Amino acid sequence: MIASRKFSFVIILLFVALGLLLLLDSGSLAYKIVWGVAVICVIFVVIFHRKVTRPLRAIANGVYMLREQDFTNRLAHVGDKEADQVVDLFNGMMMSLKRERRKLREQDYLLSLLIDVSPMGIILLEPDEAIKGGNRAAADFLGFVTPEEMSGSLLTATGSRLGSILAQLANKEIRVVRLNDSMVYRCSRLTFMQGGSHHPFILVEKLTDEVMKAERKSYEKVIRMMAHEVNNSLASMITVIGTAAQETSDADMAEALTVCERRCRDMGAFITKFASAVKIPEPVRVNADLTYMLHSWLPTFESICAATGAKFNISLPEDEIMVMMDSVQIEQALINIVKNAAESAGEGGRVNLKLEKQGPTITVTDNGPGISPEASGMLFVPFFTTKPTGHGFGLLLVSEVLNSHLCRFSLETGSDGLTRFRIRFV
Repeated sequence: MIASRKFSFVIILLFVALGLLLLLDSGSLAYKIVWGVAVICVIFVVIFHRKVTRPLRAIANGVYMLREQDFTNRLAHVGDKEADQVVDLFNGMMMSLKRERRKLREQDYLLSLLIDVSPMGIILLEPDEAIKGGNRAAADFLGFVTPEEMSGSLLTATGSRLGSILAQLANKEIRVVRLNDSMVYRCSRLTFMQGGSHHPFILVEKLTDEVMKAERKSYEKVIRMMAHEVNNSLASMITVIGTAAQETSDADMAEALTVCERRCRDMGAFITKFASAVKIPEPVRVNADLTYMLHSWLPTFESICAATGAKFNISLPEDEIMVMMDSVQIEQALINIVKNAAESAGEGGRVNLKLEKQGPTITVTDNGPGISPEASGMLFVPFFTTKPTGHGFGLLLVSEVLNSHLCRFSLETGSDGLTRFRIRFV
């Protein structure tokens, strides 16, 4: 403020001196004195510019650099000792800011890289619950090809069962869900602070492999127990009962013994199903024409449906569709799927099998009573069945085979009342 007043006074004095020089005689003493005052004023203005204006301009340049976040350029010295010290301090601060920004960028890049390759799905949400962004795992879980495709979509509009479940999560809620494609996920909804406000995000962890391993150990224990407790005596019991049924002359007793023998054989078949559920060999996948294989399996599918009174229809493309598969295992899986569909459709029902080139995808459709919402998440759980005489191993075998072939699959009843089992080869 004092420097500004001094500068204003000198400027006014300079203009007064210039005015007097126009009025005074050039040869007079007063003219020379006024001329000297004018020269002194000019010298003062030059010195003031050097001492004050240039440092102020340097400060203004520094403020502009900070506003534009230009941490690359530096301020030049102005020739004043004290001002140059301020310039050096400012340049040092800019170097520190540049290092910190580079460090933050490197950390952001590392964090982005880790998030992108993480097997855990990460979904960032907008305040209106639209998807702001996410990583590749999240896009894969929700059925998108790239993370960019899901940006701006609502979770409920993704068309996936997982998306609908994620949309129902409350803040800080952790839920483990099993979907209708045998996949198991741990889902968590949390928030983080940014810009003074809360931003929600969702973590999705795939637990399918771990759950399947744990379940496999469970039925292996069950099989060992039943084999130890039952199989050691089952064969001899069948032999003794069969002999007794042949030797007795009492018709009622013979019939009762025959029933007992049949029940023992059923128990043996039951244990065999246990063993087949956990002893599926690794698939030997070869390149095969899926169209041709499905056509060759057609008589088997038709006989399965004929046994239940359901009508079977198949739709195959004319082109070859080559996929890597173990044809024996895929055939057995499709037999179980068609059998379930035929039993659900029942007498007079319809079962359709369609092969589409895109994917390629196999869809088995039936017009049975459908799957209840309560049962949809339990379809591929060991020992779960909705059939009075079922054991819960048919779909378990199917999921084991399809997972070993890296297939995507789902079983659900649509809004049209039709139940579809979709298999997509990858």
